[in-house]
Amino acid sequence: MNHIVLVSLLLSVSWATCSSKIHENFTQCMSTEFNSYLKSFQTIFTPQSPMYSCILKSSKQNLRWLNSTSKPHLIITPFHESEIRAVILCSKKRGLQFRVRSGGHDYEGLSFLCKTPFIIIIDLVNLRGIEIDIEDETAWVQTGATLGELYYAIAKKSTVHGFPAGLCPTVGVGGHFTGGGFGILLRKYGLAADNVIDAYLIGVNGRILDRQGMGEDLFWDIRGGGGASFGIILSWKIKLIRVPPTVIVFTVPETIEQGATKLVHRWQYIAGKLHEDLFIRIVIQNVGESTSNKKTVEASFNSLFLGGINRLITLMNDSFPELGLVPKNCTEMSWIESTVYFAGFQKGSPLEVLLDKTQLYKAKFKAKSDFVTVPIPEFGLEGIWERFLEEGLVFMIMDPFGGRMNEIPESHIPFPHREGNLYNIQYLVKWDEDEARATHKHVNWIKMLYRYMKPYVSKFPRAAYLNYRDLDLGINKHANTSYPEARDWGIKYFKGNFKRLVQVKSKVDSDNFFRSEQSIPSIPT
Repeated sequence: MNHIVLVSLLLSVSWATCSSKIHENFTQCMSTEFNSYLKSFQTIFTPQSPMYSCILKSSKQNLRWLNSTSKPHLIITPFHESEIRAVILCSKKRGLQFRVRSGGHDYEGLSFLCKTPFIIIIDLVNLRGIEIDIEDETAWVQTGATLGELYYAIAKKSTVHGFPAGLCPTVGVGGHFTGGGFGILLRKYGLAADNVIDAYLIGVNGRILDRQGMGEDLFWDIRGGGGASFGIILSWKIKLIRVPPTVIVFTVPETIEQGATKLVHRWQYIAGKLHEDLFIRIVIQNVGESTSNKKTVEASFNSLFLGGINRLITLMNDSFPELGLVPKNCTEMSWIESTVYFAGFQKGSPLEVLLDKTQLYKAKFKAKSDFVTVPIPEFGLEGIWERFLEEGLVFMIMDPFGGRMNEIPESHIPFPHREGNLYNIQYLVKWDEDEARATHKHVNWIKMLYRYMKPYVSKFPRAAYLNYRDLDLGINKHANTSYPEARDWGIKYFKGNFKRLVQVKSKVDSDNFFRSEQSIPSIPT
């Protein structure tokens, strides 16, 4: 037998034996010491379980990590908060690390990957309850629910209510809310986290705390500071927002040959100053076939307007006549139908597609982010187009700020990117190849683009968005990371709010039990 194959087989047998022993000890701990997990053992899955592989892969949205050798010894899919409490206390007692997975959209896979020798995944897929109170205009949402499920539940109760969160329906509310969470309603209503008014969290000692129980400092932390650093959030109470019975959407694509450069340049000056009912983002991508020398760059002006078509055309003629918007470009629909539209589903798709967790977006990808405070000159944009034409499937998404975002102070919640930011950029490169060489090539390309953008984006710090996680910004290299080490990446996500996050973390989790490569560190006092 080949020596390498033999070693691999021996390691596999050793890992399986280890997993079995950990499973046995962990189950005993949960059932005997914490009186949990007594009736059904199907919520714990080991690598030998028939459903293990299916559950592990079920919500991995970045297929780049699909074949990772870093696999958990246990996957736990709790049905009740008592089981989560028991997992925390048993993990702490046994010195084990775990990851918490809501929707599986962490860009760097930190909800299911870990560099430590052993991890448990707590998959919250079974905690997806949503209770809508239209009279009070609030809702309680469990952390395992997706944005699509939340939007669908709201629409079943009301045609004039919505919630300001992201576009992708399979994103879990757990990760989305804890990173801030912005979408197409941010200019009118701010972030998802700005509209959170209560929460239930299990802390390091296993206690279940609501807003009053956790205190205002910890409640501040979990709304934009990355909740996995502070405990496991069970559910959120959110404030619903009012939307008109009908809204207007449009998408106007223009290539660089059709004048996209001047349109994008002009958009930078007006997008954040438009009436807050009007949101126009830009999705830039390369299109066409490179083999036929017809490859080009296209900018799609993608918009939601909370009003009627006549008022929209008047606003556009006054503020952005260069786009040449006319009524035939526009479509009238309900707000809930607009969530299907912006999710990228085909025209006429039923609302139930919002409940489909196997939808459009799974791919191998690498992403980065920036914030822009001064318009990029035309020659800077042309340099971006040149680099786009060198690569395969790439995107640059530009989301305008302004409106309500300018009215909320930087310190309101940990998400600090408010007044002074014209727009956010998300850079994205996708690929199909499985080879490590191909991954290296595509990742290097986006790093090259990121370097090119340095003169044109925010400075001191060069800011980034937590929900577009990027480990290139820096990582915690060990459990007792120092403040200066963590600050390297922390100020890019949180700016001046990072210090307060660390202070609260040090009080509520002094041993740094809840940790990852980019968790808020606990600093001894």
